[in-house]
Amino acid sequence: MGVVQERRPSYYVEIATELAQEFAKNAAQRDRDGGTPKHERDLIRQSGLLKLTISEQYGGYGQPWSVALAVTRELAKADGSVAHLFGYHHAVLANFQRLGTPEQVAFYLEGTVNKNWFWGNTSNVRKGVSRVVGNRVDNHIVLNGSKKFTTGTPDADYVLISWEDEKSANTVIGVIPGGREGLKIHDDWDGIGQRQTGSGTVTFENVIVELSEVLEEHPNEIKDSYNPPLTQAVLTNIYLGNALGALDEAKRYIVTEARPYALSDADTAAEDPYIILKYGELWAELKSAESLVDLASKHVDLADSNRYALSAQERGEAAAIVTAANVIAGRTALDVTSRIFELMGTRSATVRNGFDRYWRNVRIHTLHNSVDYKLKNIGNWALNGKQPPTPIGGLHT
Repeated sequence: MGVVQERRPSYYVEIATELAQEFAKNAAQRDRDGGTPKHERDLIRQSGLLKLTISEQYGGYGQPWSVALAVTRELAKADGSVAHLFGYHHAVLANFQRLGTPEQVAFYLEGTVNKNWFWGNTSNVRKGVSRVVGNRVDNHIVLNGSKKFTTGTPDADYVLISWEDEKSANTVIGVIPGGREGLKIHDDWDGIGQRQTGSGTVTFENVIVELSEVLEEHPNEIKDSYNPPLTQAVLTNIYLGNALGALDEAKRYIVTEARPYALSDADTAAEDPYIILKYGELWAELKSAESLVDLASKHVDLADSNRYALSAQERGEAAAIVTAANVIAGRTALDVTSRIFELMGTRSATVRNGFDRYWRNVRIHTLHNSVDYKLKNIGNWALNGKQPPTPIGGLHT
């Protein structure tokens, strides 16, 4: 697998395509196995794509977010789990950059560039789901508790974490190595989809966090509200990539293996008029969704390039369009990944083929955030000019 050396945006997508072709060889089997895709993660490390969005100031490739999203989409065509890990790696990088000091940002970004650090996330702060409490002892913090939905933590070189301060009850964000003593990663993720994202439970047993690893918050409502649209954009491209991959698989199967219906006059399944009609319908749905997702990516780039001067109007518009793309891509992907079986026939619906993984990947992800509330937020913005709400700090899984 070649290491990225060029700066041409399309080149990075070409590298992702090469990776996706490799991942596709055993994607169905790995989906059945679950666990951690160590080999695939290492191929991404070797590719250089982990430094894609890191500024050239720190030795990265300095690519806009739209390129990282396009790479995420390309990887998701073959493997939704690996695409998730890649996309969230870059979302974590964006998240700690808004919190860390210049010295912290330089240290962690340069380390990621020079050592190919792959980042994971245990920063879920939702009450009732996860609770880690931090207690100041001498010159460090001691953490105890557990987190769920800890995407990318298995095999992570560094992990973004959050905890509740024992005295103030405030949420604090920090960064620690993935191998820190007392950090126990449990292989207990049993979701119906995204089977290799490692989104299970992590427990903290007297985990020490040095003060230099604490990311100091600098309150700025507009700046701090910039990150949620990024994570939603990552998920959006995972939905779309899964659907594009599913339709490609359906095409291959229809042309090479499917049989025409018993009452059809067509010689092959690919010549059956109803299969042609349905395939065209799904293709058109996806093209429509793809256009909106690409528009959302442009808004993400605009927001990213102006992140510290982002006005409330600009943030609201970017969030609304990204959310709209998320809703439409999710609905379209659910439709496409379910209906491909109508085109391929009964023999396609086997465990061996594993085509159901595309639907399962989309289905589980689209449940994380309520579509109804997303549409309510969009409607409030479009109708009443009301800002989409800013979630509490940390990364959404």
